[in-house]
Amino acid sequence: MIMDWLQYETAARNSGFNIICGVDEAGRGPLAGPVCAAAVILAPGQIIDGVNDSKKLTEKKREILFDKIISECEDYSIAYASEKEIDEINILQATFLAMRRAVNGLKTKPDIALVDGNQDPKFAEIPSETIVKGDAHSASIAAASILAKVSRDRLMLEAAEKYPEYFFEKHKGYGTKLHYEMIEQYGICEIHRKSFLKKVLNK
Repeated sequence: MIMDWLQYETAARNSGFNIICGVDEAGRGPLAGPVCAAAVILAPGQIIDGVNDSKKLTEKKREILFDKIISECEDYSIAYASEKEIDEINILQATFLAMRRAVNGLKTKPDIALVDGNQDPKFAEIPSETIVKGDAHSASIAAASILAKVSRDRLMLEAAEKYPEYFFEKHKGYGTKLHYEMIEQYGICEIHRKSFLKKVLNK
């Protein structure tokens, strides 16, 4: 059975929403770095060839698709919430903040946002629909997923140059054995999320 990548976009259009954006995030789980969100508007009926849930794609494939998406989509926006904001308002609220920033950054105002997950960021001016595993079921969300993942990974590669002792290029800030060992050895740096490292900091 062939999956309909446009089932949610089609349903939204049938409900009277013409301009639809897909929204997804990357980086909720890491111990360091910001959380990133992307919003993508595709043309009606558009599926960008090769786009799939970013977690199922290789890093090289994501990089190629990143350029393809930004050149072929109708509009896109990428935004962040910093590690400081994550510590101040918690990761869920920071994720919502990044998502709202991404949607607000679109040049074209969408009529509705399709959001990956089961929690609604509550955009100020447009309705939204949450879709569990939306990055594997919606063309718009899948495209946003790739933009968010690649953008955040690139940022963590820059962080690796600034803080080489943590090997951010290997784990992108996630809580791997290597990452914890480097924190144990060097302590934390300014891009670490203190709220994620309370046990380590309270030793």
